[in-house]
Amino acid sequence: MAAENHSLTTEFVLLGLTDDPMLKILLFLLFSAVYLITMLGNLGLVALIFMERRLHMPMYILLGNLAVMDSCCSCAVTPKMLENFFSEDKMISLNECMTQFYFLCLAETADCFLLAAMAYDRYVAICSPLQYHTMMPKKFCNQMTTGAYIAGNLHSMIHIGLLFRLAFCGSNHINHFYCDIIPLYRLSCVDPYVNELVLFIFSGSIQVFTISSVLISYCYILLTIFKMKSKAGRVKAFSTCSAHFLSVSLFYGSLFFTYIRPNLLKEGDKDIPTAILLTMVVPLLNPFIYSLRSKEVISVLRKILRKKKSQGSLKKNDIYCRSII
Repeated sequence: MAAENHSLTTEFVLLGLTDDPMLKILLFLLFSAVYLITMLGNLGLVALIFMERRLHMPMYILLGNLAVMDSCCSCAVTPKMLENFFSEDKMISLNECMTQFYFLCLAETADCFLLAAMAYDRYVAICSPLQYHTMMPKKFCNQMTTGAYIAGNLHSMIHIGLLFRLAFCGSNHINHFYCDIIPLYRLSCVDPYVNELVLFIFSGSIQVFTISSVLISYCYILLTIFKMKSKAGRVKAFSTCSAHFLSVSLFYGSLFFTYIRPNLLKEGDKDIPTAILLTMVVPLLNPFIYSLRSKEVISVLRKILRKKKSQGSLKKNDIYCRSII
């Protein structure tokens, strides 16, 4: 009988953010706008880096890959959440759950390593500018990017594989707006101790390694900034680094609170605010924080806008000349 019960639940109900009809409409409009801006910002940045040869440098290659992963994170979560605002059953199958978590875990893990690589890139650029091309060649940049994707895939597959040892025979209601593994652990009839331990070991190790890399890089950067003779240069460098560090802090802070905090399986009511920060706010802010403070990106954008403006003027003159003739 127990074995039969263990195989009962293969579909889950995502409870979402609210049941209030008016609030649903407002949240749908808000998160639709956030999703649209996130995708336009990130994919626009990827297209800009891909098309402009001046941006084919390690810093922008890493930034482009970060934008791809932020788009992946947003695509994994937001469409299903928007659909469920007006869905009657809000159902999601176990296979859909695993697929959603796979892409989310891939994006978040790759982001950890990409942010660490970007911090190292900034360290080399600011602290050893004359040795930049020897310490940060494109080959090394490509190796770090590839390593980030491999780590993301392996990390995702480990947790997906361990989900198969669980069985769900009780409630099928997930108190969340997407299918994360922590709510699934809470619904399991089998003790998820092994899953929780593996999550703590792997996620903890990844975060400790990448956060340490970021902190060490930024410590050296700050020391170099304070040694600068030019006050204007210090202010500008500190302003740029503080914006980057804010983005990194938001990402790692929300990631830590989501997956590694104490009493992880007991405090389900605390999941949603940090999940919104992690899956929506951070991907929304990243392309603007990292690109709009870059002279090269702004210069390329101005060049494209001037080109379009001049093309528009030429078309108008051409139409005018034809009308006269």
